[in-house]
Amino acid sequence: MAHKKVDISGFRHLYPFRSHFLKMNGLNYHYLDEGAGEPVVMLHGNPTWSFYYRNVVKALAPGYRAIVPDHMGCGLSDKPDLRHYDYRLRSRIDDLERLLDHLGITERITLMVHDWGGMIGMAYALRHPERISRLIITNTSAFLPPGNKRLPFRLWLIRNIMPFGTPAVLGLNLFARGALHMAPHKRLPADVRAGLTAPYNCPANRMATLKFVQDIPLIPGDPGYEIVRHVDDTVASLSHLPMLICWGQHDFVFDTDYLAEWRRRFPHADAHLFSDAGHYLLEDKADRVIGLVKEFLKKNTA
Repeated sequence: MAHKKVDISGFRHLYPFRSHFLKMNGLNYHYLDEGAGEPVVMLHGNPTWSFYYRNVVKALAPGYRAIVPDHMGCGLSDKPDLRHYDYRLRSRIDDLERLLDHLGITERITLMVHDWGGMIGMAYALRHPERISRLIITNTSAFLPPGNKRLPFRLWLIRNIMPFGTPAVLGLNLFARGALHMAPHKRLPADVRAGLTAPYNCPANRMATLKFVQDIPLIPGDPGYEIVRHVDDTVASLSHLPMLICWGQHDFVFDTDYLAEWRRRFPHADAHLFSDAGHYLLEDKADRVIGLVKEFLKKNTA
């Protein structure tokens, strides 16, 4: 499959940041590093990328150091084939660890996570709890599905039925394109839709969107299951950290059962449910969430 260059010219006004790259095993790992001060590390999910956090970066960068990686295969990071990258959860945690080690950050960091970024970030936090000062949780998980919830049927099809998932995601880009309509609660402007989907502009550039779904660990023996099981078993050890939870109510995957599980495990968290927002919370309610984030950071000094 041939790769196609990602063109950001049509939404550069929304994403006016300098790109940084870290070479890892011959691959370019892209990240933003804006501002100065206490580090706030933001981790995206699937099929988003650092573009999703653009408004948070703009709001925080004057007084904080905003660091936002693009997971390998996403955003402006390289889009390797399966011979050069395995797209597994452990690799993604290792990538984050290499980046933060490379940046030489000595202060404790605040982690802001969404979707797959939650499991990646919380697994990293449990590897290095001494490096974490605060947690900001948005529509994500750090545990197995609560109450033995089943995977939504659309994700089950992509994960388990190869004759459907591979052509639908790689060929038709149904995952990234479908998310534009299912993930936000409101219709997104054309330039935002272009920004969210730009990295996934050809089949060769969509491998991550497919493999993130296929890598969802559900039962023992699945790749990544032992990592998720460990995070599930030990994440409460982080309950002493200040935590802000901001949650879009209209999320067909991370629904309010997941929010209830976060609140059960972290009863002292400052939790906010947005009844007029979906999975793409930062597209639906950016200003309100950013206000809460600023207040939370100021109130809970590192």
